[in-house]
Amino acid sequence: MDNLNYGVIGNCRSAALISDKGSIDWCCLPDFDSPSVFAKLIDNDNGGFFSIVADDKYIIKQKYLVWTNVLCTEFKSEQGTFEVIDFMPRYKLIENDYFAPAEIYRYIKYISGTPTFKVKYCPMFNYAREEVSNVIIDNYIRTYSRLKPTDCIYLYSSLNFDDILESKEIEINQHQFLLLSYNQKLIDIDIKRVYLEFQRTKVYWLNWTNRSKKYEKYTEEINRSLLVLKIMSYQPTGAVLAALTTSIPETIGGVRNWDYRFCWLRDASMSLETLLKMGHYKSAKRFLDYLKRILNSKTDSLQIMYGIRGERDLTEIELPHLSGYENSKPVRIGNAAYSQRQNDVFGYLLNIIHQYYEFFQGPLDEIEDIWEIVRNISRTISTHWEKPDKGIWEIRYDEKHHVFSKVMSWVAMDKASEIALVLNKPYYAETWRGIADDIKADVMKNGWKEELQTFTQTYCNSELDASLLLMAEYGFISADDPKYQKTVMAVKDALFYKGFVYRYKNPDDFGKPMSSFTICTFWLVQALHRIGMKEDAKNIFENLLACGNHLGLFSEDIHFSTKRLLGNFPQAYSHLALINTATMFSEKKIIPKFIKP
Repeated sequence: MDNLNYGVIGNCRSAALISDKGSIDWCCLPDFDSPSVFAKLIDNDNGGFFSIVADDKYIIKQKYLVWTNVLCTEFKSEQGTFEVIDFMPRYKLIENDYFAPAEIYRYIKYISGTPTFKVKYCPMFNYAREEVSNVIIDNYIRTYSRLKPTDCIYLYSSLNFDDILESKEIEINQHQFLLLSYNQKLIDIDIKRVYLEFQRTKVYWLNWTNRSKKYEKYTEEINRSLLVLKIMSYQPTGAVLAALTTSIPETIGGVRNWDYRFCWLRDASMSLETLLKMGHYKSAKRFLDYLKRILNSKTDSLQIMYGIRGERDLTEIELPHLSGYENSKPVRIGNAAYSQRQNDVFGYLLNIIHQYYEFFQGPLDEIEDIWEIVRNISRTISTHWEKPDKGIWEIRYDEKHHVFSKVMSWVAMDKASEIALVLNKPYYAETWRGIADDIKADVMKNGWKEELQTFTQTYCNSELDASLLLMAEYGFISADDPKYQKTVMAVKDALFYKGFVYRYKNPDDFGKPMSSFTICTFWLVQALHRIGMKEDAKNIFENLLACGNHLGLFSEDIHFSTKRLLGNFPQAYSHLALINTATMFSEKKIIPKFIKP
């Protein structure tokens, strides 16, 4: 059974998924959201891949080099041993300039004996819609689309090109390399250059991780999750992706298959809040710059999600020629949810903008630019909070009065009022505080069901929803309030099953959810911890940590019975929640808390 046993490499421009056997089964070039070059992940027979294949006598193990996003796959046998060290170059040049080209290095490190392997190089362009041809030219293999010959990639190697293209057995007795590049290289590539790029990239990641706050417990889990979140940020704009893949299903054979290679403002705000909490100031700053770019004028309407360059139109289409992950159709690119109204998103946004004003204000013109964003969001909430919406889970049919959307609308106005006080704008502070009070009163009146002794999913139903666990997270209600404590226990009783949490149980537009949304179990752990049930919380947390793949990576969903990872991978939501949960159990910091640089 496949458990999404993939490692991830990336350089904040693009990324690749590499199987525990050393095969690149997913990669889009030159950017995260570009059409795929390798897509075996979503079509096992025709998607395309790039693998190092050794026979059955080899024992294969995979790990990350400590505190880095450099992946090492070891092939060991009595005949010989070698390692494949995979990375995408990333390191700092001058000031805020970074070297992050659209390329993958496969540094084949000779260890001992006379190891042998085959290279299987099978790219398929544009989600396998375009077949390719290979031609050997001078010092590289040029792979081009038969449909569009100018669309091409380049493979450089110290290995014989005919051996690569014909998948012949190769024996090595020294270090070798493969370099896949979106662009033709203008410098000579040899093993010395490969080793230099490897060391530069390794040192970059070591330095980046070293800047993170350190905790006494769960250090490895926290660091790995931070490194995942960093990979998923798009350096050119500051956008943060929800996940690196498309159409990995929530349930095998199901139709909840979505493209997550976009920037949801909710997910990105939560990710950046976590990175800021862990000491990574610059990442938060770049996301604020992204916000300024997507709001080209103060009258622009806000969407719930955008493309990584700020694109507003994310038209969703299906690719019927692809068989899907384990034959789960349809495969989709684009995401129709961009047109939905989800009022909760503004609460996350203003929460992180509030931290900007509290901790790292920029020059006056920047402060004023962001103030306009605050006013824009506040106007939107003022006119929309009383209306129904699609809710945090992006229900595609009815709009309803979702309790959590109202709670986060309160958070938005609460933070807007606090920002106005920081900027000495008493009129706005008072006005927005009044709206926040109105929202809270409305939720307490219509969201709390006295006969059930709990808050519920919507004003008009009696269902439970995992998002209710977050009501104390943002200060809407105190953790020691009996209504919150009763809600936590009601959610646990209704949605906790076999160690994991449903996001909700009532059928939606695609039927009843069949897997656990990973972040919801983290939310339950946090909520139980807040209300004093720390031992129960820790037990659930330890069980959840054990469900990560062989490298400690998490996807969006977990199957209740098999504990199999499902949904898009890796998932920013899951890893930010892991960090926030782990730090609750490790309160003593080994180094001083973050200080503004």
